[in-house]
Amino acid sequence: MLLGNFATDDPEGEEVFESLLEDQEERIIILSCGDDANLVNTLQRRAPVILQKSIREGFGLTVTKAMWKGEPVIGGKAGEILSQIQDGVNGFLVSAIEEAAKRIVQLLSDKDLQVRLGQKARETVRQQFLLPRLLEQYIDLLNSFEPKIKMKEMASM
Repeated sequence: MLLGNFATDDPEGEEVFESLLEDQEERIIILSCGDDANLVNTLQRRAPVILQKSIREGFGLTVTKAMWKGEPVIGGKAGEILSQIQDGVNGFLVSAIEEAAKRIVQLLSDKDLQVRLGQKARETVRQQFLLPRLLEQYIDLLNSFEPKIKMKEMASM
C-alpha cells in the first residue's frame, strides 16, 4: 500500500501525486488530497514495515513518527534520515530499490527482528528527538554563555 500525501513545500510533490493518480488502478494506492493525520497514524500503526525511500530529505518527520510508534523503518540514504536511522540497529538504510525489497522481505519474515528494531527505534526517538531532551540541550547551551560566578564571589554579595 502506498500512502500519497505530499508536503506543500515540496516542489515535485504535485507532479509525483499526479503521476500516481494515473497508476491508481494498477496498484493498491491511497492518495490523500490533504493532510490526513488520522489516516497516516492508522496506517503506520498497522503496517509491519514503514518505507521512506527518499532520495532527498530534510529531517524526516514521517520517519520519526513511525519510529516513535515502535515500527521498523527502511529509509533512503538521504539527508537527515542518516541521522535518524542507524542501519541494522533501529531500522535499515538503503540506496537501491533492490536493497529496499530485500529488507522488506527480511522484516516480513522475521517477527523478532521487527520487534527488536521497532523497540530500538522508539528508544532512539525518546533519547534524541523529543522535546525534553531538546529543552535540556537548549538550557545547556544558554548556560554555556552565562558568566561564571564563583561561589566565593556569591557569598560575599
